[in-house]
Amino acid sequence: MSKNLLIVESPAKARTIQKYLGPDFSIMASVGHVKDLPVNKIGVDIDNDFQPEYVTIKGKEKVLKELKAAAKKADKVYLAPDPDREGEAIAWHIAQEIGKDKEEIYRVLFNEITAKAVREAVESPQKLDKNRFESQQARRILDRLVGYQISPLLWQRVKQRLSAGRVQSVAVKMICEREKEIFAFRPQEYWTINAHLEAKEPPPFEAKLLQYKDKKPEITNETQAKKIVSEIRGLDPEVIKVVRRKKKKNPLPPFTTSLLQQDAFKKLRFSPKKTMAIAQGLYEGVTIGDMGQTGLITYMRTDSFRISTDALNRTRDYIANTYGKDYLPEKPNYFKAKKGAQDAHEAIRPTSVDLEPDKISRFLTKDQFLLYSLIWKRLVASQMSPAILDHTQVDIKAGNAMFRASGSVMIFKGFTVLYGDIPADEKEKDRKEGLLPLLKKGQILKLKKLDPVQHFTQPPPRYTAASLIKALEESGIGRPSTYAAILANISNREYITTEKRHFRPTELGFLITDILDANFPDILDIKFTAHMETELDKVEQGIRTGTAVLKKFYTSFKKEIDRAEKDMKGEVPTNISCPECKRPMVIKSGKNGLFLACTGYPECKSTSNFTRDENGNIILEKPPEVPEEHGTCDKCGRPMIVKNGRFGSFLACSGYPDCKNTMSIDAGSDSPANTNVPCPEDGCTGTIVKKRSKKGRIFYACNRYPDCHFAMWDEPFKGECPDCGTKVLAIKQRKTGPVIMCRKKGCGYTMPLDQKE
Repeated sequence: MSKNLLIVESPAKARTIQKYLGPDFSIMASVGHVKDLPVNKIGVDIDNDFQPEYVTIKGKEKVLKELKAAAKKADKVYLAPDPDREGEAIAWHIAQEIGKDKEEIYRVLFNEITAKAVREAVESPQKLDKNRFESQQARRILDRLVGYQISPLLWQRVKQRLSAGRVQSVAVKMICEREKEIFAFRPQEYWTINAHLEAKEPPPFEAKLLQYKDKKPEITNETQAKKIVSEIRGLDPEVIKVVRRKKKKNPLPPFTTSLLQQDAFKKLRFSPKKTMAIAQGLYEGVTIGDMGQTGLITYMRTDSFRISTDALNRTRDYIANTYGKDYLPEKPNYFKAKKGAQDAHEAIRPTSVDLEPDKISRFLTKDQFLLYSLIWKRLVASQMSPAILDHTQVDIKAGNAMFRASGSVMIFKGFTVLYGDIPADEKEKDRKEGLLPLLKKGQILKLKKLDPVQHFTQPPPRYTAASLIKALEESGIGRPSTYAAILANISNREYITTEKRHFRPTELGFLITDILDANFPDILDIKFTAHMETELDKVEQGIRTGTAVLKKFYTSFKKEIDRAEKDMKGEVPTNISCPECKRPMVIKSGKNGLFLACTGYPECKSTSNFTRDENGNIILEKPPEVPEEHGTCDKCGRPMIVKNGRFGSFLACSGYPDCKNTMSIDAGSDSPANTNVPCPEDGCTGTIVKKRSKKGRIFYACNRYPDCHFAMWDEPFKGECPDCGTKVLAIKQRKTGPVIMCRKKGCGYTMPLDQKE
């Protein structure tokens, strides 16, 4: 029996480490957390300094039993879960369970799973980090207090199965606020004027109007644009200034967690959750030919740009040997960390720069290869020389108008030879630049054409996964280890939908956000949430205690809870007047979705479905006329009326609540029923309709058949897979209830239907 026991989180990580430590060590995996707060109650003793009540996670009893048995036989126990707060909590709980003397339990931390890093960590073990554990525990308790005390209020006042989260709710609020900005936006017309010019030597080029009568032009309509054009037409433009200079484009820093998630989303279309899952596998180890199980990247949860001296030197050697000395800066490139960065771990980088992506591609899945290539190239490029451009800027005068033309020629590719990218804030500008002829001051040019162009200002864009992560990070919301979970949570809730990879709030998202904002202003306040993140960081640094942070938070939170229990309403007021009694109407939630209800209830029972116009204004929706063939209820004989629910229109008995009979709006009809789900085929403008085959089997197909042959057996669901981007999901029936699944073979995305809009 091995004298030493080393416990990690995952079996894959265990296999990699076993190769490095040999027979003197027995390597076992906890398979993630082994203990947590109970699911069926709050599990926190608020009156006793917020003491948590930990229980063994369901299904982990056998794992814990095996770990205890192995620990009894071992002389020393090394706890090696991931080097972060969650990993520290796992190590702490395992240490409590195995019950060995503290002198026989060691904590080891690997930033990368390589032979050198693992052996050095085992040879220099540390003690368990109480501050880091307390920080994780305080965060867990904080989230439990918020979730388990606000969510029941939502169940009582709004509808069942809703949830609120300390960070998740703030992220949804940000999405809702962006949508309100779009609603409030009013496009403004403006015009630009481009001059098409020629010199004696080619090529012809364009210049943009920079000034008019020594001021920045503010051209708001066609009349103004034409007036300026008429003044300039026929004049001989003169070059009055030429500035030539070398322009540097510096390389981008190596990846932090948030930058990796943003770049993988933009370039590979990976969701943050998918990116982190693939990165976890690359970190824990992949079987690489004769090398066996090999960790390919460093730890993937970090906010640091720091690179170890050894990795830096090896990367510089690689650049010099592969690209030559011109591509290697005289000194290493260092990047300034953002304010508040923890710098506990290195940046995300390959464990060995010599493991080039193309050399090991046959051992990786397609997605592993794509992500590893991105990480490998980003590290190497970060230590390369800047790209150098020969930049020319020319000012040209014609009467009262001043035009400017810019052009750049790449004279040294630098880091772009590998990464093929330049900083985003410069990219769009440079794309508009073109080649210029050789020009000199005083030169007269030929004006070929003046081109006035109409534009309209654009509203702020909706958030994507990448831009929301960036916004969360800039606001101090969440930490590198939490971004993927935050986005996965809000994507799987019915508070938002995803349209063309952009987040858009649902009506329920607006309703819940408005209710929470009115009743829990601190919880929904971005600055307050960011402050709590800083307080939790201070616990990890040993500056504050977890109990002190929790007590201060709960003092104000308890007041909000008590007030909400008395005053919180599950409705949001509107400026719509009841069509029957003229009293105000409110937005409420029912079992079939949101609706408008009169505040005069029960005297006035007027209700209505509603929509919003492009400006966000609420519009009363007139119920569609009921087809004659659906006229009477087959149970009570009263008229059947059309109602709108979360899954579309349906027929319901007008005798509700005495008679609760409902049926499909196309029941008994042979004509195709429109699902209102757009056809996912590229370029197709059709919608999916419900049809019946010759054998009587229901299927769904595009209404533009035979021009479009799209068809599916399962009921379609309007939306986009958050993991792979496939348009239109499928609704399938399971024993536990209906679920939404991705149609793409091998994707595996699934979610209970009652968690989706």
